[in-house]
Amino acid sequence: VERLDAAGAVLVAKLTLGALAQGDRWFGAMTRNPWRPDEGSSGSSAGPGAAAAAGLVGFSIGTETLGSIVSPSTRNGVTGLRPTFGRVSRHGAMALSWSMDKIGPMCRTAEDCAIVLHAIYGPDLRDPTARNVPFGWDPALPLDSIRVGYHRAGFEQTNQSGEQNRFDQAALSALRDVIPNLVPVTLPTQDYPLDAIRSAVLTTEAAAAFDELTRSGRDDMMVAEPERSTWPASFRTARFVPAVEYINANRVRSLVMEAMHRAM
Repeated sequence: VERLDAAGAVLVAKLTLGALAQGDRWFGAMTRNPWRPDEGSSGSSAGPGAAAAAGLVGFSIGTETLGSIVSPSTRNGVTGLRPTFGRVSRHGAMALSWSMDKIGPMCRTAEDCAIVLHAIYGPDLRDPTARNVPFGWDPALPLDSIRVGYHRAGFEQTNQSGEQNRFDQAALSALRDVIPNLVPVTLPTQDYPLDAIRSAVLTTEAAAAFDELTRSGRDDMMVAEPERSTWPASFRTARFVPAVEYINANRVRSLVMEAMHRAM
């Protein structure tokens, strides 16, 4: 917010998100998809996704630990940029998982995301994870001069009828029309137990972040109508994850990081 203010942006609103960053339900209400008001806007960055899509704000800021920028961006039809960990300072934001939390822009175009990221990225003494890595963006660069990779498996997923998502295929076709050098990429993730990393790292760190809330019993106040939030149960069961499992999960994560670096 400080950097956006310095860049000339105007704070219009503080937007909703699911209780403790889960889904689109809060205080018994639901943030809705402006294109289809009978469904929620997904989360946890529910308000930023809905507000940007409806044109209520020029852009918004979302936070993500595991899908909280990407999911509401998909649901509301906006362009979300989930930066690499350490790209943007998390100072002042609620912590869920210290080693996984990210902050990024949610806009109506990719170019808007680049403009906002340019204003907010970079090191911050108040967040030691924020790194000093340059951000090179040339909006005048011809698209036929760059190589763009797309996640092959994500576009080849099929539904119960064995059909590929027609919206995904339409998007891929449109990209091929403007980007001649569009390259399918296979991510080296299928060889690793990613679900174990999620359960051992994310939930354990979240339980530690909200340990005081759990011990106080006030987590029982977290009711997300019509369904109860799953955070209280998650925080409590995470206390039974052995330290050895947490450490081994982080060792696996180091291997995944190395494999992703080689792939990129």
